[in-house]
Amino acid sequence: IPLLEGLEVQSEQVSDKGFRVAIRRIAEMVRTGSDLSAALGEYPKIFKPIFVNMIRAGEASGQLDEILVRLAEYQEATVALRREIKSAMTYPVISLALITGITLFLMVGILPKFKMIFDNLMASNPKASLPTVTKFMLNLSILMRDNFLVGLLGLAGLIIALVLYVRTRMGEYQWHWLKLKLPVFGPLFRKVAMSRFSRTFATLIRSGVPILGALDIVAGTAGNRIVADAVIQAKESVRQGNTLADPLAQSGIFPPMVTRMISIGEKSGAMESLLVKISEYYDQQVSATVESLTSLIEPMMIGVMGVMVGSIVLSVFLPILKIQQLVTR
Repeated sequence: IPLLEGLEVQSEQVSDKGFRVAIRRIAEMVRTGSDLSAALGEYPKIFKPIFVNMIRAGEASGQLDEILVRLAEYQEATVALRREIKSAMTYPVISLALITGITLFLMVGILPKFKMIFDNLMASNPKASLPTVTKFMLNLSILMRDNFLVGLLGLAGLIIALVLYVRTRMGEYQWHWLKLKLPVFGPLFRKVAMSRFSRTFATLIRSGVPILGALDIVAGTAGNRIVADAVIQAKESVRQGNTLADPLAQSGIFPPMVTRMISIGEKSGAMESLLVKISEYYDQQVSATVESLTSLIEPMMIGVMGVMVGSIVLSVFLPILKIQQLVTR
């Protein structure tokens, strides 16, 4: 199918109105003599630099069809990885929301109503006193009830402040550093970053994009400022005639296995194939880590919910059992 006809067919199949309009305008630009890469470059919010640069390389080499196939494979792999992580994290997020909602309902809506009941029971039984657990839970529930709106507004304000701070350059850097250092999720984020780096870099090199330009694009699509800065520093080192593996190893971000394979690839001329192997390895590692985290988080959530609900139920029934024992005596 000719390129122009392919664009017209694509515009008819796209459901998103904005994307459809963009494709039609791109088709019109191509019809009037513009290169496809130049036309795509007019829509940076839709087409990332990796798409524009790979298509430009394909136009220069006469292998545009192969480049488009590689782009499709790259996009499919990226989306599949993102979908896998998203689906695995859906259950923990929903579970956490349910636990929080149930706990708030019991603490704010139910438990304070027992205070008057317990006060009357204790008044009719002078020898009785509320258990420490019950006193603590009742006082906490009343505090939460009386300050619920203030606490909710304070929490919302804190979240908004954090979101705004993360959007600053310093905040983004600290947040991305923290993501890589988190005890449980840090290794997962690092593996995702390595998979994305190696897949993007391999796809660009295979498509004929010069290494310095490829490193620029890889840094822009890294998804993590710490990784991106390490790639930019490596690019400057390569510009000065040094190897790529050494500055990546010195950054402390890239695992030894990655830097050693890149070093072997530089010496053997098999950089592309080794990067593909790195990408495949980390894709498998991400899948295994996500599966392990899911199996670990599920019992943790059940345990947390059991402790929270159990504490509330215990604080209600302990005084009743205590008074019942006094009455039977």
